[in-house]
Amino acid sequence: MAIRPLEDLMSAQPEEAPTPPAPAAAAHVLAQLRADRRAETWVPAFERDWTKALEDSRHTYSLTPLHDVVRTWQLRVAAAPAVDTYIDSGRDETAFVDLDDVLGARG
Repeated sequence: MAIRPLEDLMSAQPEEAPTPPAPAAAAHVLAQLRADRRAETWVPAFERDWTKALEDSRHTYSLTPLHDVVRTWQLRVAAAPAVDTYIDSGRDETAFVDLDDVLGARG
């Protein structure tokens, strides 16, 4: 069994580990939320998520909860125009069948 240098072990990261957001990503997301028409609901929700993640990070000594909040909100901001377009298209969804009607009562 070959012994690997400590430097190799210290720099090794799992391949599936996502790249952390940029240091200013949270501030950028918050600026986008404040400029959005949904600011009244989205800004407090982001701040609530951020506060919880900050507390979790303090207890775990990990930045992962903060990174997760930034990634989640980046995805929400990115998806918002598509959601708006879909809603504004006037699609009639009244003909859709409720899943409970197909599968029956669960639980």
